[in-house]
Amino acid sequence: MSKAQAVPLAGELIPARSAGTLGPQDLEQLRQAVQRLEYPSFGARVANVVGAPVEKLIGFLPRRANAVIGFAARKAIGAALRVSLTTMDTRTKPEGARKSSDWWHLGATAATGAVGGAFGLAALAVELPLTTTIMLRSIADIARSEGADLSDPTVRLDCVRVLAMGGNAPNDDAAEVGYYAAREAMSRMVSDAAKHVARHGLQKEGAPVLVGLVKAIAERYSIQVSEKAAAQWMPVLGAVGGATVNSIFMDHFQSMARGHFIVRRLEALHGPDTVRVAYQAIAALLAD
Repeated sequence: MSKAQAVPLAGELIPARSAGTLGPQDLEQLRQAVQRLEYPSFGARVANVVGAPVEKLIGFLPRRANAVIGFAARKAIGAALRVSLTTMDTRTKPEGARKSSDWWHLGATAATGAVGGAFGLAALAVELPLTTTIMLRSIADIARSEGADLSDPTVRLDCVRVLAMGGNAPNDDAAEVGYYAAREAMSRMVSDAAKHVARHGLQKEGAPVLVGLVKAIAERYSIQVSEKAAAQWMPVLGAVGGATVNSIFMDHFQSMARGHFIVRRLEALHGPDTVRVAYQAIAALLAD
């Protein structure tokens, strides 16, 4: 393949037919999104901080941990869903899209993690919904900085769906991997939930369509929560460890959000099919 038939991307070449109408700047942004979405690093970064693999850390959790984590994850996602549909600031900034306030949100979750780490596993059911709400605000802030319209209920639900990224549910089959697979697995549920809310608001919060969405997101979210809990309450870490782990936790989902809403913005500009083909080509290059 000649250089005239290809598009340069960070020292690599992507076939022009895969690039479609995406220019070099868009392709570089898409490369960054692929890197974030296909190679989430939460578990690895936690292991680097505490000096032990996640599997070993989970052994420090008490027997009742799974029940506590599952309950806390469902409670946190339920709270996030309510926040996304009732209290999230949907006003468009007068200056348009602007840089998101990532560091402010990182600091806030570090504070909640310090409190949670000091009081142990029993505090998770209180700390996690608060941490998750702050993370949702940060995800929405990132979405807005990428041009998303937060007045659209579907976009706000899409912010909540970011919390399901970066971890596969235990009952996922081998083919159910990758950003697009995870996204499509929940697209219908998000769409149905948005239609339900448009018709009924949250008056029927226990409706099956909303309960199902909370369960599906919580199932994947709890994987990261288990890793967070294991590291946060490892002996000798305490409050300092809680603050550190929560900072990593927030940074992980900020990265997921940035990647997701870069893809969504490029899809709005160039069409979903064009972006997906280019995404898959970049993912193949990065995997080599």
